[in-house]
Amino acid sequence: MMWQDFVFMIGSGLSIVFLAPTLRDASARVPLGTSLPSMAIGLVYAATFFTLGMTFSAAGSFAAGSMWAMIALVRSPSSPALVHNTDLSLFARDVRVWLEGLGSSGPVTEQYVFDGTQAHQH
Repeated sequence: MMWQDFVFMIGSGLSIVFLAPTLRDASARVPLGTSLPSMAIGLVYAATFFTLGMTFSAAGSFAAGSMWAMIALVRSPSSPALVHNTDLSLFARDVRVWLEGLGSSGPVTEQYVFDGTQAHQH
């Protein structure tokens, strides 16, 4: 294991931390000319790091590329209005509930119950 692997992973992790406010800010608009190349670079770096055996760097770059993909989808000025009006807190809550439900022996359908009374359907 190379120490450089951890350095690149930490750098990617910091970029995710710095990009998170952009994803949460409903008024943020990031041009596709910025987000799509950044997404592509992150994913190409992930593949390159993976082929070099630098799995931590690959995971970090993949996560950063994925964050740019979400920004392109949700915060692009040309994205459909429906996407801009989506409440990301619901997405975050679903992810948290899903992660908490991993390894539990309860029914899968209980993961999608909102406030214990309403079923969450799409």
